[in-house]
Amino acid sequence: MTARKPSAVTFTRVWQRMLSGRRLDLLDPSPLDIEIADIAHGLARVARWNGQTSGAHIFSVAQHTLLVEAVMREQTPRVDASLRLAALLHDAPEYVIGDMISPFKAVLGGDYKGVEKRLLAAIHIRFGLPPDLADEITQAIKAADRGAAYLEATELAGFSHAEAKRLFGRDPGLPAAMQQDYLTPWTAARAEKRFLARFAALHAS
Repeated sequence: MTARKPSAVTFTRVWQRMLSGRRLDLLDPSPLDIEIADIAHGLARVARWNGQTSGAHIFSVAQHTLLVEAVMREQTPRVDASLRLAALLHDAPEYVIGDMISPFKAVLGGDYKGVEKRLLAAIHIRFGLPPDLADEITQAIKAADRGAAYLEATELAGFSHAEAKRLFGRDPGLPAAMQQDYLTPWTAARAEKRFLARFAALHAS
C-alpha cells in the first residue's frame, strides 16, 4: 500500500466583520480596513484583568489606554503628540483579538505575537505612525504601561503594593484627582466616547 503524501498547508483568511461594515483580515490586515470607531467600540467592551476588578463596570482596555497616555503625559510632559498617540493605540489590536493575560500569551507563543504585531503595524500606518516604533519610544510606552498596571493592580485588582512593585515597578505618582478619574471604571459608552475624543485631539496635533 502506497503511503499517502502529506497535504499541503493552505493559507486561510480569517475575517472579522466590524460594525462599520469593514471586513478585516486578522492574519493579513490592510490599513484601509481599519476604522477608529471600530477600535474604540471594541476596546470599550474588552475587560482588563479578565474582568477580575472591583467596581460596577468592567475596567476596559479603552480606559486602560487612556490611563497609559495620562501616565506618559505626567512622566514626560514635553513628549510630542505622535508619541502620545502611539501610547493611546498600544493595545489597539485587542479590539479584535481580545486582552489575554501575559502568562497565557507566553503559552501561545509566537503565533499570537505575530498576529498582534501585524495588526498594530496596520493600525499605525492607518493613522500616520511608523509601522515599527523606535526602541526608545517602545520603551517609554512600556514604562507608562507598567505604571498604569501598578495602579490598576493595587486599586482595582486586589494586589498588595509589594506584589505590584515586584511585578510592575514603582507607583507612577499620578495626581490624586487624575487617579480617581482614570481608576473609577466607566461605562462602555463613556470609555468609547473619551477614547474617541482623546484620539481626535492627538491625531489632529
